[in-house]
Amino acid sequence: MSKPATTFEWAESIVLIHGLWFPGCLMALLARRLRRQGFNVCFFSYPSVRSDFTANAARLSRYLETLDADSVHLVGHSLGGILIRALFHLHPRQKPGRLVTLGAPHGGSQVAAHLSQYGFWRRVMGKEIAQLLAAEPQQWLPPPRDIGAICGTRSFGIGRLLVRHLPRPNDGLLTVKESAYPAAYEHLALPVSHTGMLFSRTVACQVAAFLKNGRFDP
Repeated sequence: MSKPATTFEWAESIVLIHGLWFPGCLMALLARRLRRQGFNVCFFSYPSVRSDFTANAARLSRYLETLDADSVHLVGHSLGGILIRALFHLHPRQKPGRLVTLGAPHGGSQVAAHLSQYGFWRRVMGKEIAQLLAAEPQQWLPPPRDIGAICGTRSFGIGRLLVRHLPRPNDGLLTVKESAYPAAYEHLALPVSHTGMLFSRTVACQVAAFLKNGRFDP
């Protein structure tokens, strides 16, 4: 379950949104570093396997309505970044705020496409991945917000084991081409892996910079 919103009114809040199979607790260090930058930080948890983008976007929209803040920034890791786009596609009337995606499969996923050939993996990857591979997100209009996309270039992760010759640069699961988003205001490639970016101090600083200023720190 998502943590309840605080009763204290904040000018700016950040909602962190996890990816497929990733519990929100893996984003705790990122949350701590963002709090040190003066943000109120919340977590949104959702069933990333058994529910589709439509159901999870509705959950996210209801959760955001409970936040007492003037502006709400959204930061999504991996599939959480696509859920943010689903939110604005299906529930476009949201509070002001900027968006950052961390290693999100905006351009699909060769690793997921490879695994989807097998019935077991199709089941455990779930409904959102099926929608991703069917290119449904490609039909959505970009969110009307400042968007920053961070891509990893450290090729360390399960993707390298599952798909031979995964094109470089990649973060061990997604190529930079897959995690780039053409509609993003800025892109930033950093030497971090797909999961490692959640623990990177540099990533946290760059997320904070974009949320504050609409630009990554050069």
